[in-house]
Amino acid sequence: MNFQLFIPILTVLCTLIGLLIGFLTFNRSRDKDVRNDASESAVIKTKLDTISSGIDSIRIDIKANEKRVSELSERVIRVEESAKQAHKRLDNFEKEPVK
Repeated sequence: MNFQLFIPILTVLCTLIGLLIGFLTFNRSRDKDVRNDASESAVIKTKLDTISSGIDSIRIDIKANEKRVSELSERVIRVEESAKQAHKRLDNFEKEPVK
């Protein structure tokens, strides 16, 4: 075989092998990046679901507290009315002459 023909063939062969290695490395890195992105997306989705359920729980607690506050405000109104009536009775009692 002619030595002058061997060197260009070897050069082309090395270039093709380099291109093949580069292409395979690119595909492998791309697949690895896709897997990492999918994993990160799953973690983020899980955390968002946890936050969402926590918010729902807080909303339920707030509604229960609002109901309790409403009930207590009704009771306070009744107690204030009762106290007002008691004060009127005391005032009437004080105004009556002592026997």
